[in-house]
Amino acid sequence: MSKYIRRSDQVDVMLLAEGTYPYIRGGVSSWIAQLLTGLPNIKFGICFIGSQESEYGEMRYELPENLVHLEVHYMFGDDKPDVKRMKGNKKSFEAVRELHQSFKERKNDIPDMMKDINFYMKDVTFEHFLYSELSWDYINEMYLKNCPDVPFIDYFWTLRNIHRPIWTLAQITKNLPSVKLFHAPSTGYAGFLGALGSYTTGKPYILTEHGIYTRERKIDMLSAEWVNFQKPNLLKQPEEFNYIKKMWVSFFERIGEFSYKRANPILSLYPGAQKIQVAFGADESRTQVIPNGVDVDGLNATMVHRQDPPKPIITLIGRVVSIKDIKTFIRAIRITVNKIPAVEAWIVGPTDEDPEYYAECEQMVESLGLKENMKFLGFQNIKDILPQSALQTLTSISEGMPLVILEGYAAGVPCVATDVGSCRDLIYGGLDDEDIALGAAGAITNIANPSELAEQYIHYLSDYDAWKRAQNVALQRVEKYYRQEMFLQQYHDIYRDAMKEEA
Repeated sequence: MSKYIRRSDQVDVMLLAEGTYPYIRGGVSSWIAQLLTGLPNIKFGICFIGSQESEYGEMRYELPENLVHLEVHYMFGDDKPDVKRMKGNKKSFEAVRELHQSFKERKNDIPDMMKDINFYMKDVTFEHFLYSELSWDYINEMYLKNCPDVPFIDYFWTLRNIHRPIWTLAQITKNLPSVKLFHAPSTGYAGFLGALGSYTTGKPYILTEHGIYTRERKIDMLSAEWVNFQKPNLLKQPEEFNYIKKMWVSFFERIGEFSYKRANPILSLYPGAQKIQVAFGADESRTQVIPNGVDVDGLNATMVHRQDPPKPIITLIGRVVSIKDIKTFIRAIRITVNKIPAVEAWIVGPTDEDPEYYAECEQMVESLGLKENMKFLGFQNIKDILPQSALQTLTSISEGMPLVILEGYAAGVPCVATDVGSCRDLIYGGLDDEDIALGAAGAITNIANPSELAEQYIHYLSDYDAWKRAQNVALQRVEKYYRQEMFLQQYHDIYRDAMKEEA
């Protein structure tokens, strides 16, 4: 399903938003909003791609005037071609065989057919993929060759669901307005769309990765229960147990490489992510680090509302979803409350993305006797929340470069976070020697370790001098390295240079 909220035939920068702005709040959406409002002289377009319409509600952001184009697409809608019997094109399916072989062998070169929109629109159409005899024969052949002990229906629908969005993205590419450059905030489907759009039109393509999409999808797949087929565990061989998951991982790895091959520049938010991009196939000579930036002055002004010393309030700003590991935070608060009974824990962020996980978190709070200490506040204005917070925390199992840590710093809030993404660099310094010399703006702990988290919470809430030192480092670090003006100027220059080269 597709719809247009705003429509323009002339767009400077087409942002490709996969499940983010303007329907979901979060780090990437905030970053997009920063670009839109911070660069008012650029005419932006957004191509939003989501899974199913039922998973998204109303828009969460007010659209600025320079967002001249907004189109919305859902990858797994109910629209399918009419069922009809067809033979299929033998030559085209030989090309499909070659393409799949390249996925399996992980060759460095991307097959030319993958770059050509006519391959999806003419050679092997969506109808051919869904209904042709040759498609059915090919699926059967691959099933018998690779995983005959996996239930065929699991294999069949996995293959369908992996490939179906590709034709949707090709159709979107075909109908996009005239743009000067494409910009995707991730690889994955957004990155595929950006690369295919760039190959099709010859326009530049810029990639900014917030988290490393391929690695995060690996985490999702390896922990997901919905991709396990139902065969008794004792009868499963290790390689067959993981085959369905490996199909998904291989797919996202390959389209990630497709995105890396075309993008220039390939941007990341911190040096560690840059190294991971290179390991996943990015050309190091085209990589560059541009850290996030925040409104330091606006957030710093909220400090007039801060109590000194602060009340023992620990705030986690983030979505209530499993990748944020809210359950570990709850366990850490149970330990902390044993030492500091007056401590409060605020979870600030949407609770509707994974209702089942949210319900489990609520049950855990009740079972651990924390109803008086923990509050799920939903979405809030951080300028109201941060001045009341003594500490900010992130307990995630995966992150990119969390804007919320920097926002907390600008409001005078130290942070205790797990060792993911750029959190270590943000807390201990990592951009240069001067950054490291500033010292610690909080503490880093291991993932899923409530005892370590609680130890640090107790330390900073019990030792005002230590807390004050961390606060001073936080304020100095965000002022020197992470001002929003620096971030916006760098993107302005990149856009200007890319559009100049394109002209």
